[in-house]
Amino acid sequence: MGAKAKRNLHVPLSGDLHDRLRAEAARSRRPATIVARDAIEAWIDARERLAVHEAIADYAREEAGSLADLDPTLENAAIEHLIVKGDYSRSFKAHRAHR
Repeated sequence: MGAKAKRNLHVPLSGDLHDRLRAEAARSRRPATIVARDAIEAWIDARERLAVHEAIADYAREEAGSLADLDPTLENAAIEHLIVKGDYSRSFKAHRAHR
């Protein structure tokens, strides 16, 4: 499988931003193009993560209280498991005894 072709992008920078980019490149001993590419990639990655987070939050708000949010079968199975095992009541009694 061959490497992806790289494409160039001309990005005009203010004098101050250009100086800061060059300073960071010198500090990190890396070419300014690599520093800029890494910064752009990190920014896009963060924006994509934020978009996914927002989509999940929107879905959760829309489905709150619905069958997509609450699975009665799973909830009943969990309750039954706790009752049969007795873990919940034992741990609760132990907690109260140490108070």
